[in-house]
This record gives sequence, C-alpha cells and structure tokens, in this order.
Amino acid sequence: MGWLSSMVECDLSCSCRQQLSLGAHSIIMYKGEQSKPIASLDYKKVRLKKGSNWSSFISILFIILTILIWSACANRPPRFAIDGQSEIVLRLKESPETKVGSHIYTLRGYDPDNDPLIFGKRNSHDSEIIRIENTGGTEAKVFLAKELDRETQDEYAIVLTLTDSHFSDHNYVTQSFLLLVEDINDNAPIFLPYPNAIEIPEGSASGVISTLEATDADEGAYGQVVYYLQELDGDNDIFSISTHQGKGILRLQLELDYEKKSLYQLRILAIDRANQGPVNTGTAAILVKVKDIEDQPPEFVEVQAVARIAEDAPVGTKVLRVRAIDGDRGINNPIAYALDGNDLFDIDTHTGVVYTLAVLDREEESDHVNGAHILRITATELSRSSEETQQGPATVRTEVTIIVTDVNDEIPTFGEAIYRCEVNENAQTNTPLNFIDGEVQNFVFDHDEGKNGTFRLFLDPPNDLFEIVPELAVNEANFMLRVKNSKSLDFEQFIEINFTIFAREIDEPSRWSSAHVQIFVRDQNDNFPEFTQAIYNAGVPENSELGTIITRVEAVDVDSGDFGTIGIRYTNLRGGIAHLLHLNSITGVIAIKTPGSAAFDREIISRHYLTVEAIDNVGQGNRNTAQIILDIQDVNDNAPIFLHRQYEAKLLENKAEFEMPLQVEARDLDLNGTENSQITYEIVEGLYRMNFTIDPEIGLIRPLHHFDYEELVDSHRHPLRQANADMREIDLLVRARDSGIPMLSTVVPVLIYVQDVNDNPPIFQKSFYAKTVPEDLPGGSSVLQVLAIDRDGSSPNNAVVYRIQTGASDKFIINSETGVISVAQGANLDPDLTESKRLIYTLNVLALDGGLGSSQLMNTAMVNISIRDVNNKPPMLQDLPALQLVENTPVGALVYHIRATDPDQNPILRYKLNAAHSEARNEEGGLVKISEYDYLGAFELDAIQGYLKVIKLLDRERVEHIKLAIAVEDLAAAKGRQIVEAFLSIQIQDENDNNPKFRQPFYRQTITENSINGVLIANVLAYDVDKNRTITYALEGNPIYRNLVHLDAQTGEIVVANKIDHEQHQWLNFSVRATDAGVPPRSALVDVYVTVLDENDNNPYFIGGSKNYTISESAAPGTRVATVQAADADAGDFGKITFLMDRISSQGKFTIDADTGVLTVADKLDRETKNFYNLVIEAWDNYQFGFLAGESRNAFKQVFITILDENDNAPEISLPTSCVLITEYHELHESIASIVGKDADDAATPNGRLEFAITKGNREGLFELRQLDPWNAQIYASKTLRNKFGNYSLTLSTKDLGVPANIVSSTLDICVSDFNDNAPVFVRPLHNTTVRIPENATVGSMILQAYASDADMGQNALVRYRLKPDPLGSYKLFELKASTGELFLKERLNRTKQKMHEIRIEAYDQGLPTSLSTDLDLTIYVRNVNDYEPQFVVNEISVNFTEHSDPGSERIKLPDTIDKDEMELDPDETPTQVCYFIVHGNEAGYFRLDPESHVLTVERELDRELISNFTLYIKATEHCANDTLGQQRRLGIQIDSKMNSKQPGMLHDPEFTYDRFKHSRQLRAIDLDYETSSSVEPATQSYESYVEHEPVQTPQQPPKVDSTIVCVMVRVLDINDNPPKFRSKIFTGGITTSADFGLSFMRVEASDPDEGENAKISYYQVGEIRQTLSEGMENVRKAPFLIDQNTGEVMLNFDPQKGMKGYFDFMVLANDTLGMRDVAHVFIYLLREDQKVRFVFRLQPDELRSRIDTFRDTLGNITESIVNIDEIKVHENKDGSVDKTKTDLYMHLVEREDNSIYEVSEVLKLIDTHIESLDDLFKDLNVLDTQPAEAQLLIASPTKGAMFVWLVFTNLFLAALLVVTLALCASQRKGYRRQLRAAKVNIFRGHSSTSLQHPHEPATRVPNTNKHSVQGSNPIWLKGYENEWFKTEENLSIGGQDSLDDNFLAIGTQDLHETLKGTAKLFNNTNDLNRHFNLYNQIDKLTNNAQILARKLETTEL
Repeated sequence: MGWLSSMVECDLSCSCRQQLSLGAHSIIMYKGEQSKPIASLDYKKVRLKKGSNWSSFISILFIILTILIWSACANRPPRFAIDGQSEIVLRLKESPETKVGSHIYTLRGYDPDNDPLIFGKRNSHDSEIIRIENTGGTEAKVFLAKELDRETQDEYAIVLTLTDSHFSDHNYVTQSFLLLVEDINDNAPIFLPYPNAIEIPEGSASGVISTLEATDADEGAYGQVVYYLQELDGDNDIFSISTHQGKGILRLQLELDYEKKSLYQLRILAIDRANQGPVNTGTAAILVKVKDIEDQPPEFVEVQAVARIAEDAPVGTKVLRVRAIDGDRGINNPIAYALDGNDLFDIDTHTGVVYTLAVLDREEESDHVNGAHILRITATELSRSSEETQQGPATVRTEVTIIVTDVNDEIPTFGEAIYRCEVNENAQTNTPLNFIDGEVQNFVFDHDEGKNGTFRLFLDPPNDLFEIVPELAVNEANFMLRVKNSKSLDFEQFIEINFTIFAREIDEPSRWSSAHVQIFVRDQNDNFPEFTQAIYNAGVPENSELGTIITRVEAVDVDSGDFGTIGIRYTNLRGGIAHLLHLNSITGVIAIKTPGSAAFDREIISRHYLTVEAIDNVGQGNRNTAQIILDIQDVNDNAPIFLHRQYEAKLLENKAEFEMPLQVEARDLDLNGTENSQITYEIVEGLYRMNFTIDPEIGLIRPLHHFDYEELVDSHRHPLRQANADMREIDLLVRARDSGIPMLSTVVPVLIYVQDVNDNPPIFQKSFYAKTVPEDLPGGSSVLQVLAIDRDGSSPNNAVVYRIQTGASDKFIINSETGVISVAQGANLDPDLTESKRLIYTLNVLALDGGLGSSQLMNTAMVNISIRDVNNKPPMLQDLPALQLVENTPVGALVYHIRATDPDQNPILRYKLNAAHSEARNEEGGLVKISEYDYLGAFELDAIQGYLKVIKLLDRERVEHIKLAIAVEDLAAAKGRQIVEAFLSIQIQDENDNNPKFRQPFYRQTITENSINGVLIANVLAYDVDKNRTITYALEGNPIYRNLVHLDAQTGEIVVANKIDHEQHQWLNFSVRATDAGVPPRSALVDVYVTVLDENDNNPYFIGGSKNYTISESAAPGTRVATVQAADADAGDFGKITFLMDRISSQGKFTIDADTGVLTVADKLDRETKNFYNLVIEAWDNYQFGFLAGESRNAFKQVFITILDENDNAPEISLPTSCVLITEYHELHESIASIVGKDADDAATPNGRLEFAITKGNREGLFELRQLDPWNAQIYASKTLRNKFGNYSLTLSTKDLGVPANIVSSTLDICVSDFNDNAPVFVRPLHNTTVRIPENATVGSMILQAYASDADMGQNALVRYRLKPDPLGSYKLFELKASTGELFLKERLNRTKQKMHEIRIEAYDQGLPTSLSTDLDLTIYVRNVNDYEPQFVVNEISVNFTEHSDPGSERIKLPDTIDKDEMELDPDETPTQVCYFIVHGNEAGYFRLDPESHVLTVERELDRELISNFTLYIKATEHCANDTLGQQRRLGIQIDSKMNSKQPGMLHDPEFTYDRFKHSRQLRAIDLDYETSSSVEPATQSYESYVEHEPVQTPQQPPKVDSTIVCVMVRVLDINDNPPKFRSKIFTGGITTSADFGLSFMRVEASDPDEGENAKISYYQVGEIRQTLSEGMENVRKAPFLIDQNTGEVMLNFDPQKGMKGYFDFMVLANDTLGMRDVAHVFIYLLREDQKVRFVFRLQPDELRSRIDTFRDTLGNITESIVNIDEIKVHENKDGSVDKTKTDLYMHLVEREDNSIYEVSEVLKLIDTHIESLDDLFKDLNVLDTQPAEAQLLIASPTKGAMFVWLVFTNLFLAALLVVTLALCASQRKGYRRQLRAAKVNIFRGHSSTSLQHPHEPATRVPNTNKHSVQGSNPIWLKGYENEWFKTEENLSIGGQDSLDDNFLAIGTQDLHETLKGTAKLFNNTNDLNRHFNLYNQIDKLTNNAQILARKLETTEL
C-alpha cells in the first residue's frame, strides 16, 4: 500500500462524521445500503516525494488512526421499552367480542445509535395468534390474527424480537409476551342423553316422571344451569320441573285423560345464569304418551242424517251406512249395530248398512210424515276385557231419516169442468172476474211431490185480455181470473168471450188437464158522443129574418140503447148571441130567434163563436162539445176613409223620388177581400198632377221626373210655408173609391214641398295667380287678392267663403270673405330657415258656398308666390375632424378637403391658415415652437378650393400633434365682413418597421402522457425594438396538437390543455408565432418539439355483445353459452387481455376460457333450484407480468343468464282431507272448499300454470268450480241444495299447461246435511190472544184448537203440543191434546177466585240433534155479563191528511176509549177488544178505518181543491165482526186478538176500484158518483158546495152523537198541484200623457187554488214590449213598463209627453213557488186626460171594487169595446167635499178592431145607444151619473157688463124657483106622511158608513121594505126609475122593490139640512184632507157659475 497525500472523504453515519475531522487528510469508509461493514476503498493516484523515514512514520500513524476511528464507529444493541417489566402480559375477551384484525397492543423500543428498529416474533404454535406491523420508527402495532376461544385455549406464550439491522440475521433482542383469554357467555347449555318418550297410563297419580341434566362449557355464572318448562297450550298445570343439584326433576301434577288428550309434547329449557349480556338456552323435547283404558262409550263417526230412496226400489236395496268406533281410541274394540223395531228397514250387524225389508209405498198411511221415516240405530261395543275393567257405558244411539221419494203418478185436476164469469167492459187492470154460479170450486190440485206436483196454469188460446193467477202452483192452489188489458175489453167489440184454461206439469208436459171458461161482458156508458164535425162553419147575411136556419149539428155514440146515439140530446148553446138563437134538442137545428139585433151587423161584429153540447143517456150521461163559427155576410154601406186629413211630402230638387215614400191609405169598414172594400186611388186635381203618378191599389205616389226649384211657380197659398225660402209647394187632390154598388168615394189633399238643392259651385275669375316677394317681407303685408262667384239663387247656397287648402306652410293667410292673401304675422320668408330651402310657395285656394254637409260645393285656384334672395348671412364651416397622419407621408399627399357653405346665393368664399391660432406638441406633450420646427411649412391650403396638402416630410419624433386654425371669408357680403374660423387636429402616427425576435432558435421538451392540465411544457420569449413593444404569441401547426396544449398569448408559457395520450400521439410538433402591435404588424416564427412518454393508463374494455343470455335447464355441461370479448388500447403486454370469472357468482355452474373468453356450462342446471345467474367477468391486462406488481388494470362485466324452464315437475294440490260438511241451506255465493295448487315450474310460463276441473261425481251439476287464478280455485254450489242432502265425492283433475301436460287427480268429499233450523210457527190462534169464556162453561168443552206449522222436512217437521206449567197453576184447569193441539176445559171455573188465567202452549218439533220450539201465550178471561159500552173522552178530534198522497201512506192512530166494565178488572186483566167503525161521513169511500188497530188511513186519493174538509163519525163498540170464530161465539167463547186482522198493503174491496186517472189533479170537472156531507168554514170550499152540482140525492143524516161516537174533523193539507190562472187572458189599461214616472196604474192578477206558500204568485214580463200606431215614442229606449213581482202592479217606466200616441202590448207570466205558470196578454193605451169618463155610483169604494169585474165585462160586451178602469175613489162634490156613500169611477173605452181610444162624446153616445141593454146593470150598481172626467174652461170670457147682467138674471131666476118649490112642498105635505114614516124605520146597518154614528141602533133588516133607508138614498127625495135619467141629481128619485110604495115624497128644507149636516160632520171628522180643493174643484165651481158649461156636462144620472 502506498502513501496517501490527497484529501479523501469518508461517508459515515452522522455520529462517525463528527469524529472524522482530521484536517486536510481524510479516509474514505463506505457503508452500503445493507448496513454491512466497509466493503472497499477507492484510491486516487498521487505523486509522492521521496524520503523513507518520513514515509514510515506516516504509515504507522495512518494505521493507528484507522483503528481509533473504527472503535469510535462500533454499533450498540436496541432495547424494548417495557418500564422495567420482565414480561408483557395482555388480557383479551375471547372472540367474537375481540374481532380478528383488531389492534390489541403497541410495541415500543429505543436504539442508542438512533437506528430504525424492526420488531418481530419467533415462530411457534402460539405466535400465529398475532401479527406484528412495523411502522418504520421506534414502535410497532400488534394485531389479532386468529379468533380467540377460551374453551379451546385460554393463554398464549410468545417470544418477541427486536433488531436495528446491524446484527446478522440471527442476532436480535428478545422479549416474553403472554396473552391471556378471558371468558364470555358464548356457549349454550347442552343436555346429556335423556329418554325422549315416556308412556303414562291415564288416571296415574302425580309424581316424578324423569330427571334431566345439562352442561355448559362456560365458567362461573355463565356455566351454571337453571331448568324451566316452556309454556304449553292450556296444559301448564299438568306438568312441572324443578332444579336440584344442577339437574332438572320433571313431575306429573294432575291426572291424565286419554280422551281429552293422548299426547303431550314437553319442551324443557336449560338457561345459564348470566347476570349481564345475552343469556343462552338449551332445549330438550320429551313426548309423553297417555295409555288408554276402557272408560268411554262408542262414537258414531259416519252418520248420513238423511237418505233418499224411491218408493219403487226393490227389497234389499242399500239405503245408507253408519259407522261407529270405540270411544277408547287406544283400545278400539269392535262394534255391533242394531235397529229398533221396523217393518220396512233393517241394518247389518257388522257393517252398519241399512237396507229395505219390504216394498215401499209413499202414499200408504203409516207413521211417516211427508214420506220421511225416522230410524233409531244402536251401536254396542264388544269388549275383549272382563266387565270389571270397564269403567263406562258400552252402547250409543243415533237417529237417521229416510225419505221415500215420490213417483209421478197423478195429473193436475180442476175443481170444475166449466166456469162462467162476467165482467164490466173497461174494468181496471187486475180486476178479478166474478163467477156467476154459486159455490164454484175454483181450485186445481196435484198430490204428487215437488216438481211432480208442480204445474203451470195458462190460457188457450193466449190473449192479452185476461190472465190467470197464480201462473205456477204446487200440489194445490186456488186460482183467479182477472183483467190483464182493460183497454181491449170493449163491449162494442165483443159481448161474450170463450177460452180454455190448462194446468200442465212443468217436468212432464204430457200430463195436463183443462177447463172451459165462458165470460160475459157487460156494457157500460164508456163512449162519449162524437160530433160529425169538430167545428161547424155557418154564415148568415146581415138582413136575416126570424127563423132563418143557421146550421144543424149532429153527434153519434157507439154505445147501445140510451147510452148510444138514440139517447143523445143537444143542449147548452153558449156564446155571445146564444140568447138570440134557438136550438132543437133532438134534431140539432139552430135558427134565429130574435132578428134585427146589432149582433147581426157585420160592421160591429163580423164573427160569432158558439158552443153546443151533446149528452147521451137522454141528457144524463157523457157529454161532448162542438164549436160553431158564425160569419155575418157583408153589404156595401161604408165609404173609404183616409187615415189622415191631409198628406204632406218633401221632394228634393233634381230628385226623382220623395225623401220619404208618399203613400195615401184609406180603409173601408166593409168586408175585406170583397168589392165592397176594394179601394182604388187616383189623382183628380192639381197644377202639376200630370207630373205625378199614383198606384191605384196601394196609393203610392211617385214623381214622373225630377223638378228644378228655380223653374217652379210659387203659389204662395200657405204663407206659413214661405218662411222657408228654399221651399216651393205643389197641391194635389187624391180620391179613394171602392168597387161596390153603389160606388162610394172620399178625397184628401196632398201637399208636396220641393226643396232647393245646392247644385252650383263657386267659380274663380282666374284659375291661376302669381306674385314675387323679397325674403325679408314683414308679416301682415298683403300679397294679392282672389275672387270667386256662386250662381245659386238662394242663400246660403250662393254665399262664398275662401280658405287656403294646402301650400301655405303657416307663412300666408287669406281673408275668408274678401279673398286677400297676406303674410302671416310672425312668419319669416327666409328660404334658409326652412327645412328644405324653399323659394316658391304654391297655394291651393278653396272657395266654398253655403251648402250644408255633403251638399256643400267648392272650387279651387292655384296661387304661386316666389321668394327673392338677399345676401345677409355669414359662411358656415362645420366642425373639422381629428386626423391621423403617418409619418413619412409622401409630399403632395392630400390631407383633408375643407368645405365651407353659405346660405346666400352666389357667395365668394376664400380659405387660409391662421398661424397665430395654430400650435404643435411632441410625443411627451411639450409645445413645439414654430422657430424650432416649422410644422406649418409642411402643409399648403388652397385658398379657393380648400385642399390641404403635405409639402414636406413629417417627423413623428419631433412633432406628434398639430392643431391648425382654418379661416373662411365671404367676399360678396352685402353689409360688412363675414369671416368664420375652425380648428383641424392632426395626429402623427409611428410607422412599424422592425420584426420581433425569439431568444432561442428552437425549443425541445418531453412530457409524460396523462399529465394533468396546467403542467408547464416550455416558455418561449420574444422582444421588439419598435415603439409598439407589445408582443402576442399564437400557436400554428396541426390543429390536433394545438388542441392538446395551451399558449398564454401574453407570457408565452405552453402548458398541457387536454389529456395527452401516448397511444394517439407519440410526439407533438408545432410552431409559435410572436406578433408585435404595429400597423401593419410584424411577426417571427419558432419551432417547438415535444416527446410524449407512454404509461399503462388504459383499462381493458369489453366489446359489444349482450349482457343477457338464456339457456335451457336441460343443457349438458360443456354447452357453449356465449363468447365474451374485450380489448385494451395499450400496446404490448399492457394490451394483452386475460379473462377471469367470479366463482361465487357462478356457483360452479359456469366457466370461462382465460384466453378466448368462451363461457360454457360447467355443471348440471336446475331452474327450480336457481333460475337466474349474475356472473361477474373480469378482464385483466399485463396479467402475467404486472398482476403481482400491481401494474395490471382490469374491467368488470356482469352477464345475466336466465335458465329456461322445462316442464319437469308435476302439479301439487292441497285439499281438505276430511269430508266438508255443509247444510242444505248453504248459500250459493259462499265457498264450500278452497283448492290450492302449486307447480315448481316457472309460474310465468304455461309449465307453472294450473287448470282445475271436476271430472267425476257431479252428475246432477250441483257443484261448480270457479278458478280464481292459475293456482287457486273454489268449489261453490251451482244451485240450491235444498232437499239434496247426502254425501258427494268429487274427483278433481289438476293439470299444468305445459307440453306435454302433467295431470294429477284428487278427491274432495262434501257432506250435505239437513238442518233443523225452522221452529214451529203458530198459525192460529194469534199470539197474545185473549179468550173470553163464560164462568159457567161446561167441563170438557173445547175452547180452541192451536195449530203450528214447521217448514222443515221429515222428523224435523213433526209438531207436538204441550202445556207449560205456570206459577198459579192455571194449566191444571185445562187439557191439551199433544197431537192435535185441541184445548179442552178440564175443571170448572170460578170467577170469584180467579178472573184471568194465563197459560202457555208450547209447540215443539222432533228434530235432531236439537228440537226447536215456540211458545204461545193465551189469556183465558172468565167473562161476566158485559154492562157498559166503551166511551170516548172527547167529542171531536182533528186530523190532517195530505192531498194526492198514496192511499195508505199516512196512518193516524185514533185515541183509545174508556170502559166502565174495566173498572172491575184487575190490573193484569186484559180488557175486551174494542172495535172502531165509520158510521157516517165516508159514503164516498175516501177513508179506511181498521176496526182493531184503530188506524185511520186514506182509501182514495184526496184533492183539497175539490173537498178541503171531511167530517167522520166513528163508533166504538165491543161487538167486533169475526166470522172465523162463529162457532165459538155460539158457545159463548169470544177470542180477541191484538194483531191486525188485515195487514197494510192488502187488496181493497174489488167492488170499489179506485180510478187514479179519473180523479187525477188535472181532471176535477168529472162528475163523481158519491156524496158526502161536510161542515167547513166559509173561507174554504165545503163539500156541500162541491156536491151541489151533482144529481140531487137525499143526504144521509149524521147519527145522533153520544159518548160512543166521536166526530173526526179531517182537514186536507195542500200541496202545490195547481198552476196559477189569470182571471183573464187579456188585461187592458191606459195611462194619460200627464202621468208621472213610476205611477202604478193597473194590476194584472192571477189566482191559485192552492193555499199558503203554494199559492204565492210572482209576476214577470216576458218577451218584448211592442208598440203599435205609436207617435213620439222614438226616445223611449228602455222598457216602458215594469211589473211588480209580488203584486202584479204595472208601473210606468218613462215620462209620457204630450203628442205621444199609440198603444203597447206584451206578455206577462205568473209563476208559483213550484214553477207552474200561466201567461196573459196586456194591452196599455196612451190617452189624454180629457178622454176619461167618470161614472158616479151610490156604492162605497170597497163595494164597487168587489163588483167592478162584472161591471167592466158587461159594459164591454154590450158596447163591444175594451173597457179600461183607470181609478176608483170616493166621490167628490162640486164644493170640494167628499161623499163616502158615493164612488167615482174613472175609465176609458177602446175600439176593439183598430185599438183607438174613444173620445168622451163617443163614449156617451155609445151609452145612449145601448141604454136599454145597460138598464139592468145601472140599476143593480146604482149608477148615478156619467160625465167627462175633466172639465174645460171656456175660451171666451164674458165682459164685466155682460157678467153683471148675467148675475142679476140668475138671482131672479133662483128666487122664483125657490118660491115655486116652497109652494109645492107645502101643498103636498099631507100626501107624504106615510113615506115619512118609512123614512123613520130602523135602517139596515150593512156596509153603510152612517151606521157608525148610531152604534146603539139594532142592525136589523126589514125585508122588502126600505133598502134605501140610508143617507143619500132616502125615499123622501128619491123617485122611481123610469129611464128619465137626463136629470140633475137634486130632483132625481129612485123606486124599487123594497120601497113602501111608488108615491113621490117631498122633504122639508130643514130636514134635508139636518141630514146633510150630520153626514158632513161625520166625514169632516174622518178626513180633513178633502177640504183642500184641487184644480178640478175650481173648474166645477166655474162651471156651476157658468150654466152654459154645466148643461154640456149633464149626462146620465140615476
């Protein structure tokens, strides 16, 4: 080794490096990664100096230093940190509380050298329990590697190791580690072997049965065991267990019984004593068997309760079988059978089969009931043991019923061979036919049973007239023939009907019988007379004479005899002229009886309507009516009349038609359509008549041509018309004539006004005007004048006005009258101020005449005004823009063209630069002086054109911004200089002439694929020396590469932008361009190269293919299922795919090839075990090399394999194992049994779906199978099982729907048994019946016979009777026969000892297993003599029934009576039955009273509007009629029942059949054939008032009322069944033109026969209100009238005005609360106040209102007009006072044909004309006066002188009249004494108001004496009525039938004064308002003073 002279570095640990500082020399010691000693030294050759001594010293020194350093660097061992403990001890709970893999301990250690420590363990059996995990420092974690089980091993000893890796492999530090396992309760107790079955004889005593022991592997309390007995089902007290020394002692506590329970399953629990946590339990099961002994009798297990056998069955036929078993099931001894004595049946001793011994006969009388035989069978146990051991009976009994079924051997048989009946024609449906022969046997019988005895009844031949009921019967039935179709039962069609009735069995139609039926039809008066014509049309001329035949009516009736045509009588000729005609009642001829009446004047009435009646049965039967229309023939006696007095029309000039059509119209009152009324029109006079034409038929006048207004001749005949200068008149005269003989005509004037029309337009003098004005012409200056003229002749048509239509532009105006055009004030004509420079104005001037509207004419003229210019405005230089000029712009380049404008014409403009105002600045903004740089010299401005050019180059570095001042001057200015100046800014721009440069020529980088976005790839930089130093970077090259990276345009950084995939791009080449911001920009380009490094970054992926596969479950192993394909985008080993499959998911049934991916079947498949597999397929890449290294990637795919089903499993069915027991009453909708099937095959396919069917055992079809779904079905009874009891065995077939199908058969047993479910029901007597027998009744006499029926069959229906004991022992007095139910008296009765005996009879059947019974309670009353009758406690009862309610729907219980005989009864004693009967008031049969229940009901429909009240007299008696108990009554026994003898709903007596149609609410006019009496209040309609129109019969007098009779007042409650009816179909009224708005002037009134709320009527106006012949109504827009909804009052809804005419008509509707309605027509006429007429009546207003309808109708019929009542009020005298004894009636009359209102004079004339016809009316109503309603003042008033003379004359006349009057009164005073006495007779105080003054006077009427003895009608001044009624009221008298005589009376002035004074005093106290006089009072006073007017107002006064 040589010497070292260089410095060597030593790489040691940190501690060694600190010790190796040896100056400039160092030794290298290298320590490898494995911490091994120094391995080698590296030397460097150096040059050494010669010298041996020094070299030796150095060598020795080096060796010494090496040894010292090695000693300093030696390793020290590590140690465990256990805190001085010698051993590590750890305690853990055993698993699962301490889970595998849990962290259980942490090891800690330390190393003096601070080396990393490694913890370990020595391998041993115990060391496998833990796992050590080093953390890389001084600690390590210990984990549990296996489960801990204390019971297997309770401690583990482990040696731990620790090393710092500096030792050799087997050198380390050790440490002891002890793991102790603690116990948990994880073991359940386990029983040691024990006996699992124990047998104990029944009846054994209690004691220990067995001992059990259980052990627990746990320790402590967890291992101690306690024993319990698990709760049993109700047997907890029989066994018990206890714990003793760790064992369980099982004991028997109670005695065992084999028959109750033979097996006990005991469950014993062994539970540890864990005090916390879960408790473990061990279980032991012991079966305890009970040993049987002989202590039970036999038991029947199979008994067919009912069996059937045909009566013709041979001897020895098996009927049924019973089976019994030993009651001791554990012994099961044999059974012997025996049958009680029976001659027909026997039983086999061993088998229990019952069979026949003899021939059966169901009809033979024997002990059977309805063919049912009850057999008693005994079963005896044959014991094998001695009798001493037997502890119970050995015999048991049961009963069975054998029903002998019938054989059909009888036919249905009628009781008679022929039946004769009669019936009324039209009898109601269901009316029974009456048999003529007495004691008719109307029944049919067939004694066969069931269907053999069921037969159908029918008619042959079939008809729809009759029917037989019932149609179906069993065994025996009473039949009835009744009417089926009443409409076809007509006597007129047939009198006798014959047919045959048949009875035919339903099962065997060949078995039948018949009977003949003969029916006689009785005729009824059911046909009405029918007229040959419904309407007879007849005609008669106006001049017909007496006896003229009008027509002949004829009617026929198809009924027979007097009911038919022979008995028809014609009567009741009604109509307006019926009294003028004569009707022959037999021939029907109608002739005139009274000729010459106004009724035969066609102009008054042209048609009459008459009705005539035809009544059959000689005028007493049915009736019918016909209408006769009588037309009055016309005679020409009326001339045409024009509707207006003259006609006017207006015609415009130049028009060929009138402005409104001009038509004259005349009417002829003669008959329309004849020559008498055919009117022809013609123009007869007029100057221009030839210029017009008229239509001769319709009167339409038309001009032949147009007229010229200026050419017409103005006649000036009507000065008033000349006020209109534009009108000229043409007069014509038109005549209307008819065509009758002789011809009659009338003329009328026609005025035609021709109106001027504006037809000439204005005309200008010139059509064009021109003028030039300067632009500075001031406003208001005149320019020119235009002029136009109009050639029209009338004003305003020829008046001309001017206006400028267009072109003025607000600059010019025109004078409308003179036509002068001038400049508008404030207007400026300067063209430069207009929007578009305007030098010429073209005005369109319009001249208009005075025409109105569209008739106005006009003309135009054009005016041109030119504007002359003046130079008075400076030039205008617009704002100059800011310019940018690039430096180095070539010389001569145009910089800007400066343009200036001048609004003046012909300006001279010059341009120049103003140096004083110009400036320039450099780049830094400093001002550049002109001396420093001549920037102005760089530009040149053309003075004329304004072009600014560059004349030298500009330098931007010296000047950057220049501001030039531009000046423009107009050299042609008129006044002064005109100069403007503007500034032009110029910006000098830099020029770009340097390109950017990159810092590198190119860039090369690498990047790993899948680098994240933002990873820096490279940073490129460039720079530019120009001023525009801003550089932007951009990518160029392949767009795909550019999309993967991102270049920051500002910084030049290139980063990853998208995922870079090596599989797609192995390298990326692109370029980066750097661009500066210059103009134009300059750029440079550099290349960038990026290499992409590869990674295994792609997962395998599966290719296509379906995820779902199917394969049959029968596929063999190796069958290919599918091929799975996968791929990987990586290359090489990274892209190689290996397939693996999860074996858990495949469960070993499938496998996959690792290389090819082929999926195959590996094992046999079974769909029923598993039908679906979800396989997980894995695809791995680089599996071979990278799987263990974790460098493989994988993908998963789920493959779903469905196993297809094969039909390889048979169905399974679940049925009841025992016989299903049901009764014969099993419901059809209830299930009998349920069938549940299942099939292991797929339920979604036919293989797993089942189909059920009944294949055998259902021959009669009693059962049906209803399949609910493919796996469930139910058995139902398909029809009733009544009488079908027995056992049925059904064979059910179950098959699946697969191919081939699997079929399984099974059996279902159904047992149908008879059920004794009907208890006997007593038929007679009724329950709680009281039997009254006399005290001396004979012992042994029969009291009654009880009979009860049972609906069951056989033994269940056999009824027996017996008496039940009662506490008082009453049953001992009587005897009851058990078989018949007859009750006899056994011992004598003693009423003193006991009056009443209550016994109970029990009826019980013989049914099995339970007998049913019913009790009947009877009361035996020991009757004494009945002394008193029952009595009512009230005399009158009020009840209510609702009209039209269904009969029987309302029931009223009448109050009970009291009986004094009951005072002697005991509290518990039942009183005698009391019956109620209607003895009077129900003759019509409206009501029905049940005698026993006392319930009153309605028998026939009630109608309140016909009869509103009834009075019934009810009799209470104890003598109740009951024919069924006649025999007992003869014996003195009376049976009272508390049950109704008739139930509601029974048929009524057929003799009285209610005809609902006859008495329906719409046909109340039909005559009724009954009569009743009723006392009603006057306010309602009584029954007497209703029946007074019926044929007179002698009414039955009501019985004398005593205490046994009560009067029942029946009130009929109303329902809303009647519609309201207007009292008239037409209402008329009138209003005057002075009426006020809102006035109620008339009322429409309807009545409703109903009452209360049902009679409430509401009124509505419907439809539109029509106006006819109306004038002045144009402004009436809304409804003119309103109707009050509640009262029907018609109110005025507009303001009438004078001049209005016409009338209104509309429809009004009356509606009640139910919606029933009626309509009427309302006519309202407009009239003037002076068209009213006032009638004065001597009646009070209330009296007049009650009779006003009669007055109006009579007056209207007589006068043949419409009478409208306007007002009724108390009479007002001329002095303004009122007279309440009189009434004023205001009215007006309307002509019926044209609806025109009569004037007052015409009304008075009508009354005068018909005064004879009105005579009776006026007398009846005391009409005193008729006069106009309104008096009119005279026009001319007298002068003062004439007035004075007139007053003097009047006074003298009155004085003379007074003298004469006094003289007459004095001379006749003696003659009137008798009349004065009559005046003093007591007056009749009726409605007279004077009776109020004398209330003390008696209100007595003296008949036929003095009806006028009231004030105002005293006969003292009244005179007999002699038609002298044109008198004044003061001297008028009335005589009548009630006057004492007809002599004239005179009254003294004083008496008259006193009478009038008293009357005035009375009325003055009652009404002071009448003192105020109105206008009419004043008019009356004037007319009283003016006698002239007074005479005119005198009219009729009575």
